Amino acid sequence: MESGRPIFIPVILGTTRKGRMSEHVANFMAREIAKQENVETEVVDLRNIPFPTDDAGEHIKDAGFSETVMKADALVIVAPEYNHGYPGFLKHALDTNLKEYIHKAVGICGVSAGSFGGTRVIENLLPVVRELGLVAIFWDVNFPVVQNAFDGTGKLLDEAYVKRAEKFIKELVWMAKVLRYGRDNVEI
Repeated sequence: MESGRPIFIPVILGTTRKGRMSEHVANFMAREIAKQENVETEVVDLRNIPFPTDDAGEHIKDAGFSETVMKADALVIVAPEYNHGYPGFLKHALDTNLKEYIHKAVGICGVSAGSFGGTRVIENLLPVVRELGLVAIFWDVNFPVVQNAFDGTGKLLDEAYVKRAEKFIKELVWMAKVLRYGRDNVEI
């Protein structure tokens, strides 16, 4: 598999709000993923996808987003915690696909201005990603007090996140390879 097509792991930036610190997290994670051998990534910014808000599910599917998810071997969801939950627009976007997610790995990065670092958003997203057919890895990366982790330009201020991200990414890449092998070679 190492000599085949690269593992593709897009990073979904799960908020469209102005002034979002999650954007720094998504860009950081994409840079860290790109360091992996035979792995490709890109940031998928939900702000740039024209999902209608007057319908739901596959009726509002965006062809570009669906193609990216279908091509993906794994996903990283960067989700800020809003009032103990996830952004409604993230759920709206995730619900536009289904078959594209089946038997693919997902890792979640929780982001918060508070000290819990998005722990509750991760807890709330786990049943959602499982229902979509994704396979959640057992490592998460939490970004508590995110406004102190990056400067205004997105420069990382705390190098401890590099080690945390590395552990997360190694598990995600491993799971992506195993699940790709299964999707390609094992009938259900």
